Amino acid sequence: MAHYPVVDIEVALYDGSFHEVDSSEAAFKIAGSMAFQEAAKRAKPVILEPIMKVQVIIPQEFLGETTGDINSRRGKIETIGDRANIKVIDAKVPLSEMFGYATALRSLTQGRGSFSMEFSSYEPTPNNIAQLIIEGKKK
Repeated sequence: MAHYPVVDIEVALYDGSFHEVDSSEAAFKIAGSMAFQEAAKRAKPVILEPIMKVQVIIPQEFLGETTGDINSRRGKIETIGDRANIKVIDAKVPLSEMFGYATALRSLTQGRGSFSMEFSSYEPTPNNIAQLIIEGKKK
Protein backbone atom coordinates (compact mmCIF):
# COMPACT_ATOMS: atom_id res chain seq x y z
CA MET A 1 0.00 0.00 0.00
CA ALA A 2 2.64 2.51 1.04
CA HIS A 3 5.78 0.52 0.24
CA TYR A 4 6.12 -0.85 3.77
CA PRO A 5 7.11 -4.48 4.39
CA VAL A 6 4.34 -7.07 4.46
CA VAL A 7 4.37 -9.25 7.58
CA ASP A 8 2.68 -12.41 8.87
CA ILE A 9 2.08 -13.99 5.47
CA GLU A 10 1.94 -17.71 4.84
CA VAL A 11 1.65 -19.27 1.39
CA ALA A 12 0.87 -22.86 0.47
CA LEU A 13 1.56 -24.08 -3.07
CA TYR A 14 -0.97 -26.75 -4.05
CA ASP A 15 -0.01 -27.53 -7.61
CA GLY A 16 2.72 -26.76 -10.09
CA SER A 17 4.45 -28.15 -13.10
CA PHE A 18 7.93 -28.17 -14.53
CA HIS A 19 9.02 -28.20 -18.14
CA GLU A 20 12.70 -28.64 -18.99
CA VAL A 21 12.69 -26.03 -21.78
CA ASP A 22 10.36 -23.32 -20.37
CA SER A 23 11.02 -23.60 -16.61
CA SER A 24 13.81 -21.74 -14.86
CA GLU A 25 14.48 -20.35 -11.42
CA ALA A 26 13.79 -16.81 -12.68
CA ALA A 27 10.45 -17.88 -14.19
CA PHE A 28 9.33 -19.40 -10.87
CA LYS A 29 10.40 -16.25 -8.96
CA ILE A 30 8.46 -14.03 -11.37
CA ALA A 31 5.39 -16.26 -11.17
CA GLY A 32 5.55 -16.24 -7.36
CA SER A 33 5.92 -12.46 -7.28
CA MET A 34 2.96 -11.94 -9.61
CA ALA A 35 0.81 -14.35 -7.60
CA PHE A 36 1.70 -12.59 -4.35
CA GLN A 37 0.90 -9.15 -5.76
CA GLU A 38 -2.50 -10.32 -6.99
CA ALA A 39 -3.29 -12.06 -3.69
CA ALA A 40 -2.25 -8.97 -1.70
CA LYS A 41 -4.59 -6.75 -3.71
CA ARG A 42 -7.51 -9.13 -3.13
CA ALA A 43 -6.77 -9.47 0.60
CA LYS A 44 -7.46 -5.77 1.31
CA PRO A 45 -4.32 -5.07 3.37
CA VAL A 46 -4.21 -2.47 6.15
CA ILE A 47 -1.46 -0.29 7.55
CA LEU A 48 -0.75 -1.04 11.21
CA GLU A 49 0.41 1.55 13.72
CA PRO A 50 2.09 1.01 17.10
CA ILE A 51 -0.13 1.71 20.09
CA MET A 52 1.50 2.76 23.34
CA LYS A 53 0.34 2.14 26.89
CA VAL A 54 0.62 5.55 28.57
CA GLN A 55 0.35 6.38 32.26
CA VAL A 56 -0.02 10.07 33.10
CA ILE A 57 0.35 11.38 36.67
CA ILE A 58 -1.02 14.87 37.28
CA PRO A 59 -2.42 17.09 40.01
CA GLN A 60 -6.21 16.83 40.25
CA GLU A 61 -6.89 20.38 39.02
CA PHE A 62 -5.46 19.59 35.56
CA LEU A 63 -7.58 16.48 34.89
CA GLY A 64 -9.94 18.06 32.35
CA GLU A 65 -7.26 19.65 30.19
CA THR A 66 -5.10 16.52 30.27
CA THR A 67 -7.90 14.11 29.33
CA GLY A 68 -8.94 16.47 26.54
CA ASP A 69 -5.38 16.49 25.20
CA ILE A 70 -5.19 12.68 25.30
CA ASN A 71 -8.49 12.45 23.40
CA SER A 72 -7.26 14.95 20.80
CA ARG A 73 -4.30 12.62 20.19
CA ARG A 74 -6.66 9.73 19.30
CA GLY A 75 -6.05 8.23 22.74
CA LYS A 76 -8.44 5.89 24.51
CA ILE A 77 -8.59 6.47 28.25
CA GLU A 78 -8.96 3.16 30.06
CA THR A 79 -8.95 4.20 33.73
CA ILE A 80 -8.59 7.29 35.90
CA GLY A 81 -7.41 6.50 39.40
CA ASP A 82 -6.40 8.34 42.55
CA ARG A 83 -3.13 8.33 44.50
CA ALA A 84 -3.16 10.68 47.46
CA ASN A 85 -3.89 14.12 45.90
CA ILE A 86 -2.97 13.21 42.34
CA LYS A 87 -4.76 11.60 39.40
CA VAL A 88 -3.37 8.65 37.45
CA ILE A 89 -4.64 8.25 33.89
CA ASP A 90 -4.06 4.98 32.03
CA ALA A 91 -4.60 5.27 28.29
CA LYS A 92 -3.63 3.78 24.96
CA VAL A 93 -2.38 6.27 22.37
CA PRO A 94 -0.90 5.82 18.88
CA LEU A 95 2.87 6.42 18.93
CA SER A 96 2.62 8.91 16.05
CA GLU A 97 0.47 11.15 18.27
CA MET A 98 2.89 11.09 21.23
CA PHE A 99 5.65 13.20 19.67
CA GLY A 100 5.90 16.44 21.62
CA TYR A 101 3.73 15.12 24.46
CA ALA A 102 6.29 15.85 27.20
CA THR A 103 6.29 19.54 26.30
CA ALA A 104 2.49 19.64 25.98
CA LEU A 105 2.02 17.95 29.36
CA ARG A 106 4.42 20.36 31.06
CA SER A 107 2.48 23.28 29.57
CA LEU A 108 -0.91 21.84 30.59
CA THR A 109 0.14 21.10 34.17
CA GLN A 110 2.48 24.03 34.91
CA GLY A 111 5.39 21.57 34.94
CA ARG A 112 3.86 19.26 37.56
CA GLY A 113 2.71 16.38 35.35
CA SER A 114 4.69 13.35 34.27
CA PHE A 115 4.08 10.30 32.13
CA SER A 116 5.53 6.93 31.21
CA MET A 117 5.01 5.07 27.98
CA GLU A 118 5.57 1.50 26.77
CA PHE A 119 4.63 -0.47 23.68
CA SER A 120 1.24 -2.21 23.84
CA SER A 121 0.25 -3.56 20.42
CA TYR A 122 -0.31 -2.84 16.74
CA GLU A 123 -3.73 -1.74 15.50
CA PRO A 124 -5.06 -0.82 12.05
CA THR A 125 -4.58 2.83 11.15
CA PRO A 126 -7.83 4.77 10.56
CA ASN A 127 -8.68 5.15 6.86
CA ASN A 128 -8.18 8.93 6.73
CA ILE A 129 -4.68 8.66 8.20
CA ALA A 130 -3.82 5.64 6.03
CA GLN A 131 -4.73 7.69 2.95
CA LEU A 132 -2.40 10.50 4.07
CA ILE A 133 0.42 7.97 4.52
CA ILE A 134 -0.19 6.43 1.10
CA GLU A 135 -0.34 9.83 -0.62
CA GLY A 136 2.82 10.95 1.20
CA LYS A 137 4.74 7.88 -0.01
CA LYS A 138 3.66 8.46 -3.63
CA LYS A 139 5.33 11.90 -3.70
